[in-house]
Amino acid sequence: MNAIVDCNSFYCSCERVFKPELWNKPVVVLSNNDGCIVSRSDEAKKIGVRMAGPYFQAKHVIEKNNVKVFSSNYHLYGDMSMRVMDTLRELVGKENVEVYSVDEAFLNLDKIPFEQLEKFANELKETVEMWTGISVSVGVAPTKVLAKIANHIAKKDKAKTNCVTLLITEEQQRTALQQTRVNEIWGVGGAYANKLINWGITSAWDLRNMPDEWAHTNMGGVVGVRLVKELMGIPSIIMKKELETKKMIATTRMFGRPVTELFELKEAIATYTSRAAEKLRRQHSAANTISVFIVPKEESHSADFHHGASISSHANLESATSFTNELIKPAVRLLDDIFENGRAYKKAGVMLSGLVPDRSIQGNFFSDGSKGVHRFLMSAVDNVNFSMRDDVVKFGASGVNKDWKMRQELRSERYSTRWEELFEVS
Repeated sequence: MNAIVDCNSFYCSCERVFKPELWNKPVVVLSNNDGCIVSRSDEAKKIGVRMAGPYFQAKHVIEKNNVKVFSSNYHLYGDMSMRVMDTLRELVGKENVEVYSVDEAFLNLDKIPFEQLEKFANELKETVEMWTGISVSVGVAPTKVLAKIANHIAKKDKAKTNCVTLLITEEQQRTALQQTRVNEIWGVGGAYANKLINWGITSAWDLRNMPDEWAHTNMGGVVGVRLVKELMGIPSIIMKKELETKKMIATTRMFGRPVTELFELKEAIATYTSRAAEKLRRQHSAANTISVFIVPKEESHSADFHHGASISSHANLESATSFTNELIKPAVRLLDDIFENGRAYKKAGVMLSGLVPDRSIQGNFFSDGSKGVHRFLMSAVDNVNFSMRDDVVKFGASGVNKDWKMRQELRSERYSTRWEELFEVS
């Protein structure tokens, strides 16, 4: 049996943990640079605040209804997500948890007796909320796709379901599938949903009853067959290993303002390279290839350039590495190749690919033997920055006064990750 635990309006819930006066009040959280709305409480949804809508367009509704607005606080959200996932691991075992996103995780409940599933699901929800303060919804079913549908139902009418829904009998599954539109099925994109509706397949129940041959022909081959089988209650999408090694690592950010100076772009690229290198070392990998891209602001005019498209370049490294100093140098050189004076840029990023285990790098007979020193240095830098935060130790190329950094004018305190910003009780 599978379950999915999904945090309710996760970013808003994180803010409410440290501001309990906001419970039952409308709350929204904004995207990078305070541009769009990326999280809404149920109260904000009821007054008509749209998801992903530009903040400035919703400002009149927000101000009229005294909606509390926050900039994204990724340090806080990342830490609260870790607490939720650690709680789930404690309750069902690490090997039975697959973290799907920052606010969702699949659980394997095969060890829970069938007759105890409902009780366990409710206790799971209550324990997560008690230990972390984050409100969650739980869906339980024989397959991942059915569990997602159960979770969707649990969220749809929280007062009725108490945020817990089980689809463990054939009757429960049939009723739920008949009430679920095809565009609400996990794994069915907008284009496929429109095709299915045009073919007269409007509900999940309709899709469930289609033959395997039809699904293989019309829904992407094996992927479509697996989806139909999952709707039938036949597990076809297996649990993935939680710590699966990434094949590529990237760090990208929007700037807080348009950037026109090359030295500022170099600071940004050096900063993003440092962050990507940290991620690389965390999974004990090294990169063979580094890519850099920059995105011009739309108002930048040029007859030979498509506005808003990214400009990129890449380089193959002499040998695979995870050392920040060995990655910053080629990254900055790549930027020199693609930067054009007179243009304003709104975003930049660094991608590391061709990843290999850092313990199996081909040796170089002519190296100066400094690899061991660099490895020790990188480990020390990572340990200091992890414990002290805010890149206390960094390379000079990253700059000091980062005026180009992402705008977060309404960010709350980082209560759980900064000593100087700890929550105070008077």
